[in-house]
Amino acid sequence: MPDGPVLIKKYSNRKLYDPSQSRYITLEEIAGLIRQGKQIKVINTAADEDLTAVTLAQIILEEEKKRKHLMPVYFLHQLIRYGESLQHLFQRGLSSSLETFIASQIEARKVWKELGTGGWVPPGWMADRVQTASNHSEESAHDSLKAEIELLKESLDRLEQKVRDAEPKSAESL
Repeated sequence: MPDGPVLIKKYSNRKLYDPSQSRYITLEEIAGLIRQGKQIKVINTAADEDLTAVTLAQIILEEEKKRKHLMPVYFLHQLIRYGESLQHLFQRGLSSSLETFIASQIEARKVWKELGTGGWVPPGWMADRVQTASNHSEESAHDSLKAEIELLKESLDRLEQKVRDAEPKSAESL
């Protein structure tokens, strides 16, 4: 598949057509493409007009109907009230916040995946003392992480004690 956006054509009969698949496509299917990480571009075939933003807004409104409260009502009131004056601030702020959120979510998934697989076990630890986050609810996973941190602290304390115990002996032998 090319690196460019998936082209969707909107005909005068209001149907959306995906030429790459040679079939009509629904808003829900377009949302699915976007969730897969694909970019889309919607073109009005009659006027050769870009309808991407309108179509994406329509998808968001359809999601709002299904899920309820995707966006707070107060926020929607403010968006309508201040319209264009908020547009630039909103675009920059929301884009930046969304990028930060996505990056945090990706990083959190990596951490949870590592913890969930029970991968790395520090030397000297018994494997049965390590609990994987994937076998527990979110709350017990949090408790499990706390327990692992405590075990790490204990190990660190033992290592520090060994270093302190070894220092005087090496000084006395000189």
